[in-house]
Amino acid sequence: MAVISVHAQTPTAPPPSVKPVMTQALPDYPGKEVLILEVEYPPGGADPVHRHDAHGFVYVLEGSVVMGVKGGKEVTLMPGQSFHEGPADIHTVGRNASQSKPAKFVVFLLKDVNKAAVLPAQ
Repeated sequence: MAVISVHAQTPTAPPPSVKPVMTQALPDYPGKEVLILEVEYPPGGADPVHRHDAHGFVYVLEGSVVMGVKGGKEVTLMPGQSFHEGPADIHTVGRNASQSKPAKFVVFLLKDVNKAAVLPAQ
């Protein structure tokens, strides 16, 4: 599968590498699908503010990442830890906690079929 460029990057942080793993329609939930992505932040890497219009579940594989949504607290996640954001959440913080080591995580999105995985924050 090809690498997805999902959003514009902030000028100061290196962009993440996003690789699709799987997309699966959910016949029991018409119009819904699961999209699984593998994301790797380079050292100092970060996402710009964005949203998903989906339930998003992050599971950290390597390194540590800082995640946060508007109105919530930032959390630093280590391997084996997870994070959830809902369809109405604005993802205000998504970055590698390290300036010297990469971080890798898997994202599971429960979303509408044919809807973009990442949307600009409004």
